Amino acid sequence: MFESVLVANRGEIARRVIRTVQRMGVKAIAVHSDVDAELPFVQEADDAVLLGAAAPSESYLDIAKVIEAAKQSGAQAVHPGYGFLSENAEFARAVGAAGLVWIGPSPEAIVAMGDKVEARNLVGAHGVPIAPGTREPVTDVESAVLAGKEVGYPLMVKAAGGGGGIGMSIAQDEEQLRTAFATAQNSAQRFFANPAILLERYVASARHVEVQILGLADGRVVALGERDCSVQRRHQKVAEETPCPVLTPELRARMCAAATRAGESVGYRGAGTVEFLLDPASLDDGSGGQFYFLEMNARLQVEHPITELVTGVDLVEQQLLAAAGEPPTFDPSAVAPHGHAIELRVYAEDPKRFFPSPGPINTWVEPSGPGVRVDAGYREGNRVTQFYDPLMAKLCVHGATRDEALATAREAVAAFQIEGLKSNLPFFTELLDDPEFVAGRYDTGLVERMRARS
Repeated sequence: MFESVLVANRGEIARRVIRTVQRMGVKAIAVHSDVDAELPFVQEADDAVLLGAAAPSESYLDIAKVIEAAKQSGAQAVHPGYGFLSENAEFARAVGAAGLVWIGPSPEAIVAMGDKVEARNLVGAHGVPIAPGTREPVTDVESAVLAGKEVGYPLMVKAAGGGGGIGMSIAQDEEQLRTAFATAQNSAQRFFANPAILLERYVASARHVEVQILGLADGRVVALGERDCSVQRRHQKVAEETPCPVLTPELRARMCAAATRAGESVGYRGAGTVEFLLDPASLDDGSGGQFYFLEMNARLQVEHPITELVTGVDLVEQQLLAAAGEPPTFDPSAVAPHGHAIELRVYAEDPKRFFPSPGPINTWVEPSGPGVRVDAGYREGNRVTQFYDPLMAKLCVHGATRDEALATAREAVAAFQIEGLKSNLPFFTELLDDPEFVAGRYDTGLVERMRARS
């Protein structure tokens, strides 16, 4: 095991990684922009290096600066967290070229899974179910129209080289496809510098279910259960739970096996997530449930804490062990998830329209007690700036049953006090009492329906 790790990220995920790194007796080194100097992750690290100005391009996204910070601080390994450079193969290669250990999958795996078209083709060849769609990137609208006729409507139009739901839209016919294609391509070029588009058959009223995988140092890939991520606004997740309320044991086994095959297709190492779309209509048609590969996140996922709560496995610790060539601290053949866990992403945003709402945090009182975990990036007196994602904290709860977890979540949301800026806590009060969510029979359109009813 290395003696020092540089955490190439910020906010709650940097703080969370630092916590495990230090618990393992390893020196934790933070990097930060000038506006983040007073945040908890910087204060709690064993060492901290200023990268530069607030703009991500001048700090957290500057590969040369991060590598120099690692050398300057004597770091032996680099943990990228999620977002920023976490799925950047160039960064992973630069870490290795600098003689440092990259805590993550190989650059080759990152490249393979970073391109949605290549990823679809690759996992499909390994027996993972994929929805009908284009086998090559689509770069012009006329080709998209031809592909649309072949694949069939409705279509999901999305960037081939990016994630996070950015630029995604649905086309019900050729006219909508032309509009959606232009929108998606503009977003793809702006955010990912790659104008290529993927077209897939749209699954109406789908549930978004993902499987946590872990690639071990000995080459094995294991699945640690699934998470339902269907509560979304603008195709971006806002709440997750595990286990998925509608999966049967047989369907869960098939989904985990498919996720394992996806990881094996690229020789995956470390923590990763394989995302699927589940067709709810197939749960009652006698097929046992139909699901399709969506994408693979070659990094630690935002919602990893709820998997930790039901399995007792520290995923960051397992990332470090795999990167160091050491075996896991648990028996991969004997993981038995227990109870139910829910994560609520607490954002500095308007709870009705979900627009970012940066500003000062005048009051910050976290809930606590049995079954409550808060992974926070801020505390009282800090400021949420406009330069980064407005995620402030992840409120996670665990209970013996789903009903118990829901009750604990309601109490925790009511006890969480944030003043000085807007937060989406009022939205979670709504969500936790929404009949669809309480019943567990919801899909990715839930938030839109909630807003239509309010």
